[in-house]
Amino acid sequence: MKIKIYTTGGTIDKVYFDQKSDYQVGDPQASGVLERANVVLDYKVESIIRKDSLDFTEEDRELIRKKVASTPLERVVITHGTDTMIDTAKVLKNISGKTIVMTGSMYPAQFRDSDAVFNIGGAVTAAQLLGPGVYIVMNGRVFKPHQVRKNIELNRFEEIIIKQQEENG
Repeated sequence: MKIKIYTTGGTIDKVYFDQKSDYQVGDPQASGVLERANVVLDYKVESIIRKDSLDFTEEDRELIRKKVASTPLERVVITHGTDTMIDTAKVLKNISGKTIVMTGSMYPAQFRDSDAVFNIGGAVTAAQLLGPGVYIVMNGRVFKPHQVRKNIELNRFEEIIIKQQEENG
């Protein structure tokens, strides 16, 4: 089973030079993370975009959708900035026959205590096990894009409980 891993920038790929400087989106970190973990999975990494997800345009999301739809591989992982990951996931929902797993991190992969390694590991594992659809893997959980939100105060993703209104109102 081969997995295509697309990188799009975001915090996971950010590089900070010192406390006074701004960050820059650096080289994709997914390959290095998987190599250091001695992963024997058959995967290929491709960078699509190198941006903070807050700077994504609808054209960027359409480019991601086209790349995912055109790969012959059925299992796809996308590293993405956490701020607009849910928005991009919703754009991908109509791609059929593929298992698409999105992940990111709250701290750059180059930071010692980053959640990036855990999240990438969770995403590649989920991509192997889940059926077709679009998923977000963050904080040790698998979420559906329409049932998750980023809790900025607690710095994590969490499930949204959707309650259906009773017909009698």
